[in-house]
Amino acid sequence: MTIKEYNPDVLSCLANLSSDEVFTPPNIANRMLDLLPPDIWRDPNATFLDPACKTGVFLREIAKRLLAGLEEAIPDPQERVNHIFTKQIFGIAITEITGLLSRRSVYCSKTANGKYSVVEGFNDEQGNIRFRRVEHTWQNGRCRWCGASRSEYDRGPELETHAYEFIHTDKPEEIFNMQFDVIVGNPPYHLKTGGTLAQAVPLYHHFVLQGKKMNPRFLIMIIPSRWFSGGMGLDAFRDEMLHDYRIRKIVDYPSSSDCFPGVQIKGGVCYFLWERDSKGQCEVTTIQGNQPISVAMRSLLEPNADIFIRYNQAIPILRKVTAMGEDSFMSHVSSQKPFGFPTNFHGDKKPFKDAVKIIANKGIGYVRRSAITKNVDAIDKYKVYITKGYGAGEDFPHQIINKPILGEPGTCCSETYIMIGPYPGRTIALNVITYMKTRFFRFMVMLKKNTQDALRGVYQFVPLQDFSEPWTDEKLYKKYGLTPEEIAFRHGFITRDQLIAAAQTTLKNSYGQYLMRIASESVSPTFSMPM
Repeated sequence: MTIKEYNPDVLSCLANLSSDEVFTPPNIANRMLDLLPPDIWRDPNATFLDPACKTGVFLREIAKRLLAGLEEAIPDPQERVNHIFTKQIFGIAITEITGLLSRRSVYCSKTANGKYSVVEGFNDEQGNIRFRRVEHTWQNGRCRWCGASRSEYDRGPELETHAYEFIHTDKPEEIFNMQFDVIVGNPPYHLKTGGTLAQAVPLYHHFVLQGKKMNPRFLIMIIPSRWFSGGMGLDAFRDEMLHDYRIRKIVDYPSSSDCFPGVQIKGGVCYFLWERDSKGQCEVTTIQGNQPISVAMRSLLEPNADIFIRYNQAIPILRKVTAMGEDSFMSHVSSQKPFGFPTNFHGDKKPFKDAVKIIANKGIGYVRRSAITKNVDAIDKYKVYITKGYGAGEDFPHQIINKPILGEPGTCCSETYIMIGPYPGRTIALNVITYMKTRFFRFMVMLKKNTQDALRGVYQFVPLQDFSEPWTDEKLYKKYGLTPEEIAFRHGFITRDQLIAAAQTTLKNSYGQYLMRIASESVSPTFSMPM
């Protein structure tokens, strides 16, 4: 390729920004638009709205498709351009700057009625890509619409309010005074609160719910995947989504960098298709390394689950495990602050008479027994400690967990850890640790955990075992009757060839020989979920 032939898309160059307002790469925008029926691009009456314009990429790509699809219906090129841009595509910019950028991308001019605009017919600078400065409505220190903190977002006119117009109204349909066939976009994900991103106020669900409220024929949005099983304040949203049979397709990226190169979003991202006039099971596609690793038609909600199980391959495994009717390992896991001490508590550096040893985030300390306010009966028993946060929430296909620590009698821990137990003897506690170190255990944790947080709830799907004996993966696979294909998935291999290659590189040890035994069975390269 010569230099003259190199003509990069400027919007591809803008794809790698922050993790709360992420620009959509053109290739991802087009994959999302591919979910729509082909005949919509030949409909001169179809209307499209992007309620969160950043670069204008969705409107630009929609315009390209309409320009091709309407060529026969509207032969004159300029007449076709005028019709599409003035009658069919509309956008709401999230800031004044993104409004200018979006108009430049769509109209080829930052002003819709400017000298260089490709459109004839607009009488104002904004055209159909509008930006209106909107103020938050404060109630008890927070915005009643989006939950923004007044102390951080009550700003003067020189700063953006980040009060997005689409979600700061009871009547979004009045913004353009029209009904839309398609609403598509990539909304802002969070509002920072001054703490960590995990503590930020989520926004994207407001855009989804507002989009549904407008009742378009189709709704497509790309949002963080943490709504599948977590997210601050998202319980009601998750319940609403998982019981909505109009969600017909979900495309999930467990690793956000496969979708947004260079951007890390804990728990990954997904986009979905909601169809107003169609109900049924959902087609769930998982993308890894820019390739689909599984596609399955299934319900969004499994029996006895209150979350979305993101991996199709995990569904038959979960069904086999839950069919045993065993209690949850969660019943052995403590709540936060198992002994009442916060994360920043370290105790005394030196031991003293009758001191209780405390396991804290900066090492070992010592506290008075009388200072312990919770789980006092566990102090002099064996237990297991593990940190309350680990991994990134996108570890495939089994969660990486921190090393479990044997808790001797006469010990406690700070909030940095959670406690498992207590147990009457050392052998039982050690057997618990053997179980926690298995791939099976980590896999079952992964089904619920998609962020760094690892509190009691992430152990919901882990079945409780008889801890009078130690546990290995082979014993667990046999107990639950897992097939070679299911075992291969637990080990992180999607195809038989991948499994054989891994086995051949480690044949000198027992693990390699074990993988080769699995590989000798039939492991299909394409996953099809049994119903």
